[in-house]
Amino acid sequence: MIERWSPSAPHTVSRVAGPLGAAVSSAGVAAFGAGSKGVGGGARGGAGRRARVEAGLAELERWLADQVRKGLAAASESEWQHLARRLVDAQAPGVAAMVGGLAEARSAADWPERLLAQIAMLHLLAAGHRGLGELPDELAQTVRTRVGYLVTREKVLAGPAVRDLWHVLGRRDETHDRLVTRRVWLLGRRTGRAALVLSFAPVGRPLDDSLVTGELLDASLAFYPGASPLRALVATRHDEPSAATGIERLERLQGPEQGRRVSAPVPPGGSASVALDTVAKALAGDPWTDSWPLVLAGALPTAGTLAGLPLHPGLATPWRLIALSGGRPLTVAAEWTPRGLVPLTAWDEQGLAVIL
Repeated sequence: MIERWSPSAPHTVSRVAGPLGAAVSSAGVAAFGAGSKGVGGGARGGAGRRARVEAGLAELERWLADQVRKGLAAASESEWQHLARRLVDAQAPGVAAMVGGLAEARSAADWPERLLAQIAMLHLLAAGHRGLGELPDELAQTVRTRVGYLVTREKVLAGPAVRDLWHVLGRRDETHDRLVTRRVWLLGRRTGRAALVLSFAPVGRPLDDSLVTGELLDASLAFYPGASPLRALVATRHDEPSAATGIERLERLQGPEQGRRVSAPVPPGGSASVALDTVAKALAGDPWTDSWPLVLAGALPTAGTLAGLPLHPGLATPWRLIALSGGRPLTVAAEWTPRGLVPLTAWDEQGLAVIL
C-alpha cells in the first residue's frame, strides 16, 4: 500500500504488499534475495527444507481451493495470519509475506478484484514450485526467489557483472516492522537494462546514500538470478564517466534529497506504449513482478495521469511535477506498479534532474 506523503517526507511509504513487500519484513529480506538452486544449509539440509516447503505449499493450495469454494468474503484476517505463520515455519518466507498482504487487499475499495488477483498469484507460485523440475532454469530460479530460498551476497558477486553508465533514476524508502528498505532504481545508458539496488536499516538508523538521484554512475552491477533479473549489487565502481566518455563531470549539489538538481545527461526514455511493452516483457519472465522502473520521454503530467498512464491512487496530486511541466511535456522517471505509476524524478528544460 502506498500512503500519501508530504514534502517533509518524500518517497516514504508505510507498507508495500506483494512480493516486493516481502523484502522489508524480517522473513522477506531473505526471500527477496533468494534464487539459488542450493538451499541454505548445504546439501544435507537442502532436501529437508525442500520437503518442508512442499508440505507448506500443499497446505496453501488446499486453503486456496477452500477460499474459492466458500467465497472470498468468508475468509478472516486471523485465518490468513495463522497460515502466514505456518508458511514461515515451513521455510517459505516469500509466500508467507504474500499471504500476509491479503488482509491489506481485503481492506481496499476494490477488494474483490485485488484479493482474487493475489490469490491467483499465490496459486501460480505454489503450482510453479510443485513443477520446478519441468521449468526452464531461469524461471525455476524466479520461483525459488519468490518462495524464499536464499542466495548469498557472495554468490551474486561471484557471478558475471554488467558494466555500463547507470542513470540513478530515483529512490523510495519503505518501512515495515521497524525495518526501513531503500529502493534505488537504475537504468543502463548503453544496455537499457533496469536495476534495483536495495539497502536496509532499522528505523532511526542511516541508510546508504552513495547512489544520488540524477547521477550517471560508471559501475559494474551483479544481478540476482531469475527470468527477469532486476535486483542487483554494485560490484565495482569505475572512474568518473567523463574520464572515459567525455561526458561532462557530474555536479552534486548539497541539500536534502527532495528538490536537489544534478547535472548529468538525461536518461533515454520512450513513449507510453514502449513503457507498457517493457512491463509486459518483465511480467512474461516473472509474473509476480509488482514494481519496475520506467523512463517516459515527452510525458505530459496531469492530476491523475502521466503520459496518459494512470498514477497510483494512493498518491497526492503531483503539484511539483505539474508545476515543473508548465503544460509542456518532459522526461520523467517513474516506478510502475499494478495500480499505477509513482513519479520519482523529472528533468527540466536545462536537463537538470529534479527529485519529486
